[in-house]
Amino acid sequence: MNIWNSLKIIFADIKIHHTVFALPFAVMSAFLAAGGWPNGMVLFWIVVAMFGARNAAMAFNRLMDARFDGLNPRTLGRAIPAGKVSPVVYWFFLFVSSGLLVFASYMLNPLAFYLSPVALILVFFYSLTKRFTSYSHFWLGLAISAAPVGAWVAVRQEISLTSLLLGAAVVFWLAGFDVIYSCQDAVSDEKNDLYSIPRRFGVGQALKLAGIFHAIMIVFLLALWREPLLDWLYLVGVAGAALLLCYEHSLVKADDLSKVNVAFFNVNGCLSVILMILVITDCVWI
Repeated sequence: MNIWNSLKIIFADIKIHHTVFALPFAVMSAFLAAGGWPNGMVLFWIVVAMFGARNAAMAFNRLMDARFDGLNPRTLGRAIPAGKVSPVVYWFFLFVSSGLLVFASYMLNPLAFYLSPVALILVFFYSLTKRFTSYSHFWLGLAISAAPVGAWVAVRQEISLTSLLLGAAVVFWLAGFDVIYSCQDAVSDEKNDLYSIPRRFGVGQALKLAGIFHAIMIVFLLALWREPLLDWLYLVGVAGAALLLCYEHSLVKADDLSKVNVAFFNVNGCLSVILMILVITDCVWI
């Protein structure tokens, strides 16, 4: 198998289109940090860093979870357990993606470069947490929250309250919809001694907790309205996000998980993109 076919399989395996979850939050943070349009090259290297970080994180996840993926009917077809790509190729992809993040951080500024290993540790550690804690969903949220915080560092070479508020919103957003997604694996997690909120509390209670996490996300987004650049369009975006989250929760029931993928990707992808567009519009309009 040539390298291009391997890359095609890997990108499909790690669902490269799911970058739409974190990238918009990094972009809106960059606009807020810049007080309008950020420098074009800074924005370019932020996108490159995001691309490298997510690819590295997902590659590490597939490598660490290959054995468990082979035991779960839902994930049995992933590249490594299905024998589509060898672990050696995946390790090479992981190292190249990690190097891309570090190089992009170097091109941004010294603080971004110094913090790049911390970002890698965060995104890698999540893949190990299901082995010992039911709250691995929050570790995923923490890993993805590095996107808005890192983008602020890229523009301003500092960590601000604004970036931390946006990061906190991302933590609870990701935790909420990862709990919903994990409901599919509650039985498999029980069999394979893996931890998750659906396994610990049951699917019905897990869905209620996911709703609480999403409500907390909205609270953090409202707290972000203190940012002088954000005006009424941002509030429209927050209201839209709240409605989309309500719709997401209406799609999934404890006794019917058939629409989890719609709730997981379609709704959350729309939420992040719409919120990004309205934040950017507020930032450049004032």
